[in-house]
Amino acid sequence: MKFDAGNYDVIVVGAGHAGCEAALAPARMGYKTLLLTISLDAIAMLACNPSIGGTGKGHLVREVDALGGQMGLTTDEVFIQSKMLNTAKGPAVHSLRAQADKNQYHQSMKKTIENQENLELVQAEVVDLVIEDQKTKGVVARSGAIYRSQVVILATGVYLQSKIFIGEINYASGPSGMFPAQYLSEKLESYGIKLRRFKTGTPARVDGKTVDYSKMKREDGDQEIVPFSFLNENIDIQQIPCWLSRTTEETKAVIEANLHRSAMYRGDIHSTGVRYCPSIEDKIIKFNEKPTHQFFLEPEGRDTCEMYVQGMSTSLPEEVQLQMYRTMIGLENVKMMRPGYAIEYDCIDPTQLHLSLEMKDIQNLFCAGQFNGSSGYEEAAAQGLIAGINAVMKIRGEEAFVLDRSEAYIGVLIDDLVTKGTNEPYRMMTSRAEYRLVLRQDNADERLTEKAYQIGLATEERYERYLQKKEQVKKEMKRLEKTVIPPDQINAFLRKHKSAEIKVGISLKDAIKRPEISYEALKEIDRERPSDIKREVAHQCEVQIKYQGYIDKQMKHVEQFKKMEQRPLSPELDYGSIKGLRLEAQEKLSTIKPTSLGQASRITGVSPADIQVLLVFLEQQRRMKSL
Repeated sequence: MKFDAGNYDVIVVGAGHAGCEAALAPARMGYKTLLLTISLDAIAMLACNPSIGGTGKGHLVREVDALGGQMGLTTDEVFIQSKMLNTAKGPAVHSLRAQADKNQYHQSMKKTIENQENLELVQAEVVDLVIEDQKTKGVVARSGAIYRSQVVILATGVYLQSKIFIGEINYASGPSGMFPAQYLSEKLESYGIKLRRFKTGTPARVDGKTVDYSKMKREDGDQEIVPFSFLNENIDIQQIPCWLSRTTEETKAVIEANLHRSAMYRGDIHSTGVRYCPSIEDKIIKFNEKPTHQFFLEPEGRDTCEMYVQGMSTSLPEEVQLQMYRTMIGLENVKMMRPGYAIEYDCIDPTQLHLSLEMKDIQNLFCAGQFNGSSGYEEAAAQGLIAGINAVMKIRGEEAFVLDRSEAYIGVLIDDLVTKGTNEPYRMMTSRAEYRLVLRQDNADERLTEKAYQIGLATEERYERYLQKKEQVKKEMKRLEKTVIPPDQINAFLRKHKSAEIKVGISLKDAIKRPEISYEALKEIDRERPSDIKREVAHQCEVQIKYQGYIDKQMKHVEQFKKMEQRPLSPELDYGSIKGLRLEAQEKLSTIKPTSLGQASRITGVSPADIQVLLVFLEQQRRMKSL
């Protein structure tokens, strides 16, 4: 029997990484929010690798933090190892990655949600939506409870009709033994929402007490820890090592002998998996010339013996998995605590969404996270935050909060999903961002905190810290430019660093422009340097000085990009009536309904010639209006 269970401004369905950010944002902006989850034990669960960040993904976490989100703060609180990746390359691709304590991450995020003003947390399985006149009005729980709201956000993760595969065995289940959501998919399809099946997977967890670490290479975290959150400066903790090792030719033989028993190669799984996180079966098939593969052993927390075997995702039978692991260097006597598995689930075609993440054909219904066809905790959190913000914008009757590709990796992520769609679980990488030199993880606060403050999400504390940093960078850049060092005070230093000597004075700024001279190294002769200069300020100054030419060049490209983005296209435009557009372009443009010429140019199937036709059409429309 159905019953009225309360009224809210925003209801969020799902409490994974997307759902947590989607619920915290409107609550922090002053709106009564309800977060519904199929299990309170699954809140912010790190169901796969207990790590946050990584190449491209670290940028997303920094941006979520700069906007006032929670993921970075929670990670800084509970991580057990931190590393800055790609430091041998330029700053555009530096990416922070932290190994988190799996249980503590869940507990910390749950505590944050429970103590957040304006946010209510309830365990319930949502089985239906309340939709009237194509407007979402609330949700219906399996218990019969009807929760009403102005806006609903679906962040169901991998739970919809989820199915676990381990060898020949498969059964309905959510990740890590959680209950699946069995009923909502059918209702969503009845409302005209197009669903698809995607797949992901995870390796086994093994008992760390049964590992021979003497045969493995120890991988320690960075000595100087860089926090994820711009609100944190110095973090000093005892880090836990990870371990690097390799499979053997015997490992390969075991897998090849049992491929016919793998759920994927048996043909039991028909859905699409993550291209950039292949199973060990895929690696053996696709890279058969390689006799061995590396893997990492990563701890799941400080107070557990469970170790995550990164690089060994599998859907082989449980007994074969154990046999396989015991052929790997250092795991000869290992005991398995949880087998690896593949999981299949329902998600949507994200081209059904506006850039605000609201459904095009159903008002007041927003979607976020893996439900949108993405993979990864970080991609989910980024979408959840934007969906939460735009839920508030919708209630306020204000313009949607949309970040474009030149403003944030979040903009790249959402634009790729909504404009191009995806035929596989989408993963963020630095190579996807055209303007990555200006979208560095270190300047995320400079790009986004002002925006977050204006909409009421960034706190006064965050905004003040951003302003202080901005002023300190400006002041230090001015000092570096004005401070000139004569030859007799710098030439010995230049010789030491194998840099060309000078005959006239040189400014500290010009010295830093030299590839072989760093800001830190100049400390030897920079006697006027402020003793309290912060690491992040110093880093900003060095990057701006060394890469100014490249940054200026990229900003010119951004200006050209903006011009295309500022050419609006009406959502009511009848593309079928525009002469010269190819049939495929007409169909794609009518489906996606791009908001700008720039977005139209990125739609798969729309050619440069089609864009020229649109340009001519828009010019004709402009002239007709001016008559």
